[in-house]
Amino acid sequence: MTTKTIGIVGLGRMGNGMAKSLLRKDFKVYGTDIGEAQCQAAREIGVNVVADIKALCAESSVIILSLPMAKHVQAVVKSKGGIIDCAQPKTLIIDTSTSEPEVTRALSIELNQLGHQLLDCPVSGGPAGAEAGTMVMLVGGERSSLERAHLYLDALSSQVVYMGKSGNGHAAKLINNLLCAAHLVTTAEAVALGTKTGLDAADLIAGLNAGSGRSAVSEVNFPRWILNQRFDSGFTMQLMRKDVRLAENMIDEMGLELPLSKQVAKIWSQSEESIPDQDDFNCIVKDAGLGE
Repeated sequence: MTTKTIGIVGLGRMGNGMAKSLLRKDFKVYGTDIGEAQCQAAREIGVNVVADIKALCAESSVIILSLPMAKHVQAVVKSKGGIIDCAQPKTLIIDTSTSEPEVTRALSIELNQLGHQLLDCPVSGGPAGAEAGTMVMLVGGERSSLERAHLYLDALSSQVVYMGKSGNGHAAKLINNLLCAAHLVTTAEAVALGTKTGLDAADLIAGLNAGSGRSAVSEVNFPRWILNQRFDSGFTMQLMRKDVRLAENMIDEMGLELPLSKQVAKIWSQSEESIPDQDDFNCIVKDAGLGE
């Protein structure tokens, strides 16, 4: 039977935002995190914060993961005292992390053999979308698992796109982020060209958004975080560099020659020399002379 009780592992900005959306829709939310500041922030919004994964599993058979990398997902699922050790029968795991497709597929097989279900549900929309419940989710896994998850996904998102088998959601998300990374570079270069010719950057962006050169980066990122130099989207250079690197690995594994994508990956890799990991990912435009 589907219940409105859910657990969250990872109470950072995304996990906290998702908790707010779930609480607003009358879910009972349990959560855990290794960071005390994150736990305290979650308590303040009404999350029932518990000490560890064992305590979380005791409260819910549906668990959201909101973690930085595949290695953290693996640790939470497989380490001593992790989900495999402590889960209730037929636990459903909803992994909203941007993870590695092959890691996800291996975990899915292992969990399925134990009677559990795993969906890869990477998200777009950032902390603001998580808090508003307007994220887009690209879902990989069994359709039966997706049907079970709909109550929770509908509370968190404005759109759920089913991508097929386990790992496909994460593969699609990496491709999406590679495009986003490319659009940031190309749009920054376009604005640099425009301002050099005497155009106002905001006017140029408005013109691009009225024409065929627009993208989500020109429509959202530039007005919201770049032109005003806020650079506070909640997604870091380190995380985007990780996603671009994983997308590049996929290209190599598929034996494809994609020169533009390779150049984008090179630009993001080289940015480590000039832009710190903890800076907002939109800061990549500074390498084109914008936002200084």
